[in-house]
Amino acid sequence: MKRPELASFVLVGGCAYAVDLALFSRLRGPLGMDPLTAKALSFLAGCTVAYLGNALGTYRRRSVGLREYAVFFGVNLAGAGVQLLCLAVSHYVLGFQSAGADTVSGLGVGMLLATCLRFWGTRTLVFGVEGRRTKWTG
Repeated sequence: MKRPELASFVLVGGCAYAVDLALFSRLRGPLGMDPLTAKALSFLAGCTVAYLGNALGTYRRRSVGLREYAVFFGVNLAGAGVQLLCLAVSHYVLGFQSAGADTVSGLGVGMLLATCLRFWGTRTLVFGVEGRRTKWTG
């Protein structure tokens, strides 16, 4: 792994995280949306930012096709599952139901665990190794 790759992945992830956090906080707080619905919507927005940042930035020297796009969202869905599981356990099992507790469990603990999964999946399954290149398949 090269340091610029990791640095770019972290920068893109930071932007995606900011979008996720801002939207989740807005949907959960002032708009009073259910925590799991708010998280699902904020995830979709953050995931889109992350894909574009990684495809156009971090891994721009690698060709990107529909397969990579689909696998990227699959990897991120797995990460979202980790985040939602952390949020659901905290909110519904442990009874921590404030907006702050939801933020810590879904966007703190859940995000940390999901980021590890996403980095591995994005690097390994989506954009593959340096020598493996694909072409746009339409």
